[in-house]
Amino acid sequence: MISAIVKTFTGIRWGEWSLITLFISVLSGMVVALQYDPATPLYSSSSLDILVPHGSYFRSLHFYSSQFFFLFSIAHLVAVFKKTEGYTRGQWLKLTATLPVGLLILFTGYILRGDSTGSLAGIIAENILLAIPLAGEPINDLLLSISDNHMKRVYINHVITLGIFWGILAWEHLRVYRASFNNHLLLTGFILLISVLIAAPFEPEQLGVFYVTGPWFFLGLQELLRFLPTLVAGVIVPLLLLAALALLRPANNYLRPLLIFILIWLISYAALSLIALSH
Repeated sequence: MISAIVKTFTGIRWGEWSLITLFISVLSGMVVALQYDPATPLYSSSSLDILVPHGSYFRSLHFYSSQFFFLFSIAHLVAVFKKTEGYTRGQWLKLTATLPVGLLILFTGYILRGDSTGSLAGIIAENILLAIPLAGEPINDLLLSISDNHMKRVYINHVITLGIFWGILAWEHLRVYRASFNNHLLLTGFILLISVLIAAPFEPEQLGVFYVTGPWFFLGLQELLRFLPTLVAGVIVPLLLLAALALLRPANNYLRPLLIFILIWLISYAALSLIALSH
């Protein structure tokens, strides 16, 4: 039973699905970026939905294709894990580093919306970075710098810098894959259709609402910040997962303990996310 599930899972072309959704995300993102002004994020996002012809559709298309790209990338890494046995330590580190960089691209996209979710996420993220001793301020200046530069740094990183960095990390692995829309018409059609049926989230600030949930992947961290110091909840806990992923190579003698740790981490984070949603 389990072997059949594993065989089915690894047989799915997650890598090609990731590329297809990446193509859609980039193309739709170019359309959205042309209409976006980092000086007025909330107005840009809302006017894209209301004033720009088909603007709401392209924003939804960019949103959903980006979410699926990240999820498919995770599934692809799991599916090809055994095939990476011949990877050098450097190759494995670059491959696993694509996940946090991809997540950061998603996260900056949420911030750029400028709505209640994006604003809260930006404030929390900046406070987390500034809590890092010594290196916090330079890292914040490099990635966010929302307090000093508003959305300008976030916009540049989301549209250009982080995408290029992700491409450099992924290129050695990426170049062996080929994907054509003609071979993935069902997936392409699904992404196009869901963008018509379900509008991308947009949550303007509401008077009297004091608790706002962040992006879905941020919920567990948001809940953890209620109980632990910022440095521990926002930096050390996530770094533990990243360190485990970096060490998680098929040839590692501690493979089983690492897998157990990652599983416990993910289950705990999912539980915290559910608690955050229940508030």
